[in-house]
Amino acid sequence: MTQTRLLSLLAVLALPLAGCGDQKSIDGELSATLTQPVARVELEVAKVAPGSRTGEQIYTSVCAACHSSGVLEAPKTGDNAAWAPRIAKGFDALVTSAANGIGNMPAKGGASDLTDKELARSVAYLANQAGASFTEPPVDGQ
Repeated sequence: MTQTRLLSLLAVLALPLAGCGDQKSIDGELSATLTQPVARVELEVAKVAPGSRTGEQIYTSVCAACHSSGVLEAPKTGDNAAWAPRIAKGFDALVTSAANGIGNMPAKGGASDLTDKELARSVAYLANQAGASFTEPPVDGQ
């Protein structure tokens, strides 16, 4: 009787293995389309030729990182009290400070590809947000 039970047990255990040799046909193309992501993000880098960026574009891409929040003691954008003594020094002094770096700010705000005119545009734009009336140098061709 024990031998019969042992054979029955072995037969039951071998049943799941009976279908192992069957090769199921899987359509790779169908599987790929069914497992596509729900959404797709595509990033496009918009390159602007050096020399043609406006003060606002430079402020947004370079200066705002510190000046919008006042991080690292940067005078906040639009803070008239913080900017008044700086504006009083004059446009050329502000441009020189921005070009060489001042305090925690690196030269050109860390954007080494800025041309001199672009730097002047960004300084005029930023200072004008706090009450200055500097003329932003024109973009060539405008």
